Amino acid sequence: MSKRFTIKPFRMHQPMEQKDAQLTWNVLANAIDEIYNRNASQLSFEELYRNSYNLVLHKHGALLYEGVTEKLNAHLMDTVKILAETPEAQLLEHMSETWKEHQITMVMIRDILMYMDRTYVLQQRRRMVYDLGLHLFRIAVWEHPAVGQRVIDLLLEAIREERNGYLTDRGQAKAVLTMLQALGQADGTANVYQQDFEQVFLGTTQEFYHAESLAYLSSNTASSYVQKATARLEEEKERATALSLPSTTEGPLLHIAQTELIERHARTLVDMENSGFAALLKDETKLKEMGDIYDLFVRVPSSVDHLRDALADRIKADGSLLISDQEKGAADPPAFVRGVLAMRRKYDEIVNISFRNEKKAQKRMKESFEDFLNKDARAASCLAVYVDELLRVGLRGVTEEQMNEELNKAILVFRYLSDKDVFESFYKQHLAKRLLGQRSVSDDAERAMVSLLKAECGYQFTTKLEGMFNDMRISRETRDKFKLYKRQQDAREGSDLSRGIDIEVDVLTTGYWPSQNVPACTLPTEVQEAINQFSAFYLEKHTGRKLSWQTSAGGAEIKVTFGTIDKPRRHELLVSTYQMCILLLFNQHDTLTLGQIRSQTHIPDQELRRHLISLCTPKNRILKKGSKGRGITSDKDAFTFNNEYTSKLKRVRIPLVKETSLLRSDSGVDGTAGAPVAASSALAAVTAAPVDGSVPVAVEEDRRHLVEASIVRIMKARKALNHNDLIAEVTRQLSNRFHPPPQFIKKRIESLIEREYLERDKDEHRVYVYVA
Repeated sequence: MSKRFTIKPFRMHQPMEQKDAQLTWNVLANAIDEIYNRNASQLSFEELYRNSYNLVLHKHGALLYEGVTEKLNAHLMDTVKILAETPEAQLLEHMSETWKEHQITMVMIRDILMYMDRTYVLQQRRRMVYDLGLHLFRIAVWEHPAVGQRVIDLLLEAIREERNGYLTDRGQAKAVLTMLQALGQADGTANVYQQDFEQVFLGTTQEFYHAESLAYLSSNTASSYVQKATARLEEEKERATALSLPSTTEGPLLHIAQTELIERHARTLVDMENSGFAALLKDETKLKEMGDIYDLFVRVPSSVDHLRDALADRIKADGSLLISDQEKGAADPPAFVRGVLAMRRKYDEIVNISFRNEKKAQKRMKESFEDFLNKDARAASCLAVYVDELLRVGLRGVTEEQMNEELNKAILVFRYLSDKDVFESFYKQHLAKRLLGQRSVSDDAERAMVSLLKAECGYQFTTKLEGMFNDMRISRETRDKFKLYKRQQDAREGSDLSRGIDIEVDVLTTGYWPSQNVPACTLPTEVQEAINQFSAFYLEKHTGRKLSWQTSAGGAEIKVTFGTIDKPRRHELLVSTYQMCILLLFNQHDTLTLGQIRSQTHIPDQELRRHLISLCTPKNRILKKGSKGRGITSDKDAFTFNNEYTSKLKRVRIPLVKETSLLRSDSGVDGTAGAPVAASSALAAVTAAPVDGSVPVAVEEDRRHLVEASIVRIMKARKALNHNDLIAEVTRQLSNRFHPPPQFIKKRIESLIEREYLERDKDEHRVYVYVA
């Protein structure tokens, strides 16, 4: 069964007449009045939406849009009259309520006219209904001469009162500020918030903090100011959040506050007498106060430079005092190093706690220590003496952990030294004294120190030091073999084993040990015979070697009888080799002059005087000096064996007076006993740092060789290289030992050119070419 379809004719569109359109608009206008009068509950939004829809559909959108504009403007004019007459005390409250009501009203009107927004407004490029309401609100209400400016003034006054400690209604201020931002966002032609509020607000903020910071700083300490400024910055940040200020305002606001509170007064806060950061650095108990200043300054990164500068200046000033004490002789070298370590502990704690372990502060601290420690060679000499004291007596009875801790402290100072070869020179001399005099507290401590130095500077730095230990080990083995050799020889010859001199020899490799260009003195016959016997034994075992006897080093144990034949007093004196040579002369003579002793022993004059003075001190008066007063005046000064010498000790060590004591006066040294030093007089002489802290001559000579060797090594590999690159490469290669100045390297280059190791390029004067 088929269905039948009926096609009806198309119904023609019936346009809405102007009269009907006006009636429809009147309905909508009355509805808008009711919404403004808060009677919206009585309205049918579906009917109102249909009416606005029909008006737009029938081409009466212009009537609707213009009518809405006039109606909104009329209501806003009534509103602004009320606001203009509102007193200041209630204006912010009324403005925030008015804004709230206007937003609610515009949302309802927007919902009714939604179809117009979607069609007519887009086609005609007009403002959306909600934005139209905001635009009209800005023109009619905000820009009214009796409203907008008054509101701004009240906002600024409320913020000022809050900064001064009074309670204000943040809700009203927040609502008005939100209104200003909304008005600007809806109207692209004018940023109301920025023009009317933000610029003025930032300006008054700057004025407020400029005046307050000056007034507060003039009558309070730096620490109090820092607490105040920190609290102010936190208040501003919290206020910006509470008032919902946009990031475009909060950023500049905090920048202004930080500039006025921190940056403008950073230098003053550092330099303030008694309470500034520079003054606090003198008191290590003020870590919290210094930390508060750092936390404030770190908000303005450039200001922290003032704190780092103050730290560097304080370290350099403290270091200069330590150096000054050394120059004046007010403190001994170990005291200098202990002072440096105390400074390091103090400022390391300050950097870790007060500077929050900041990397830049750590770097400035390191550079500051390096600055005063590398002014001359004095620090390297003092460190070598400090380590010598540790390894002789300071580490006695400590645990392995304590030993490593103390040695690591020394390495801490060693790292600051740029000219590590100077320290190596001094350290090697002290090590030689300890090894030869058997004064080390333990071999483990000695080797631990060398291992630490190797870890810092590489194996080349400690090659000679390790060679010295190896020589001592081989020497012990050689002594044992020599004793066996002597017993066998005495047994073959039938000699009395109890007679003769027992000699213990340390055989040292020339390149490893500190060089001593001291002529050999004339030894007693008995000693010379013992030496000849050892030489025959040693050279028989090691053909091709040569033994050079260092009579300026070493020591002896001699048995001396004092008193009378009836009441003899026997003592064993522990003396240096030179003292032994002097004392044995008195077996044949009761009295000898300085000139006679010199002619018979050939001991260098300065050392002879020093050793004679050591034998004439009140505590150990083995010899009596004929002349009165200090020192030895001439070659005719006579010395007599003191038969009346007494001591409670069976074994008596005769210490040498300090060499500096001889240098202080042309007439010699004081008659009091000098502090004991090593038995090796020559080593003692070369160990002392130059008085002016200059680099020792031997080290300067080594540096010349090292620089030249480095230049040749580089040029042999590169064949040709320009001047600046060669300087940079030499400096890099030698930086673990010392930092050669460019001028020093240049002189060595010129020397190599003269000796035809290098030549200048014919076309480029600043390019060097290796000569094969």
